[in-house]
Amino acid sequence: MTDLSIGVVGLGTRSGLALHAHHPEAGSAVVAVCDPVEARRQRARETYGEQVVATADHRDLLDAGLDAVFVLTPDHVHAGMAIDFLAAGVAVYVEKPLAISVDDCDAVLHAARETDSLLYVGHNMRHMPVVQEMRRLVLDGAIGTVKAIWCRHFVGHGGDFYFKDWHADRRYTNSLLLQKGAHDIDVIHWLAGGFATQVQAMGTLAVYGDIDDRASRGDELMHDWYDPEHNWPPRSLRGLHPVIDVEDLSQVNLRLDNGVLATYQQCHFTPDYWRNYTVIGDHGRMENFGDMDGAVIRVWNAGRHGYRADADLEVPVASGTAGHGGADARIVAEFLDAVRHGTATITSPVAARQAVAAGCAATDSIRTGGRIVDVAPLPSALAPMAR
Repeated sequence: MTDLSIGVVGLGTRSGLALHAHHPEAGSAVVAVCDPVEARRQRARETYGEQVVATADHRDLLDAGLDAVFVLTPDHVHAGMAIDFLAAGVAVYVEKPLAISVDDCDAVLHAARETDSLLYVGHNMRHMPVVQEMRRLVLDGAIGTVKAIWCRHFVGHGGDFYFKDWHADRRYTNSLLLQKGAHDIDVIHWLAGGFATQVQAMGTLAVYGDIDDRASRGDELMHDWYDPEHNWPPRSLRGLHPVIDVEDLSQVNLRLDNGVLATYQQCHFTPDYWRNYTVIGDHGRMENFGDMDGAVIRVWNAGRHGYRADADLEVPVASGTAGHGGADARIVAEFLDAVRHGTATITSPVAARQAVAAGCAATDSIRTGGRIVDVAPLPSALAPMAR
């Protein structure tokens, strides 16, 4: 098998994802990297070998003969880089969110359609065992027809993950309800079988805005400051980003095009870190307890009752290795299969766009007094693209 030639643009915290694509003489190999920071490029040489092409400008790689590229940069530059590589005929894996505005998402989708180049968006939660098991239960009719989905997202490491670097500045993320919540909005859409058409949201900067100790971290990455054992309570954190103008507490109500009602709640200063989905149908409900190793999904569907800790059906979630319960390895494998064989994927660039559109509308609602906001519809020219 001839190796696919892989490029990696952005050698920050998420760049470890590309290691799943580096299997020289076994299908694919990382042959080129790009990052403006020389120290990161040097680390990449140590990882992939001195023969790897290393550049500070992604445009140097457009004519490098790449089969595929991972765009793992900060969110605000996803769109421009993705469009450049699509135009060059390179298959593109872009980390979620696809972009931080609806217009940019649509520009990327148009580029993929016009160039007939593969666009793949890294919504790896569709490959997480807990989400796949809940999707299976929905399709099997375990709770009847889905009518409501409630998601609570406890972001226990939020201060370290999102308030010490560029994530805290809305110029680069729009909001964390978009940046972090794009995953969960996509999962809600997937489990419900529809897309949001209206949203209403509220949010605030409840904790981290009160901390005056700030620091410009230059070329540091999250693993340089992350300390889960000592950064507690949340108000004890130090060295936050100089600009903090995104919300650390938010919630959004969503109305989907198939009548399903949903809600998503996100808090960045909880002691625990996990997601809880409650999915309610017209013949029962299910809920996950834990979302990684050791998680279980409980289903109540056999009749009425008061509070019961036990369930009518209890489904253990398979353990996974590597990142996100094994989802990172699986999503990279799916992308590479699509590049090589054109195989179908369970992720969708249109669905990724719809998650961003809902997140942008929710952010608009938060910052305009919690009003109801219509989600920007998908342009008709893009409708034929896969859901």
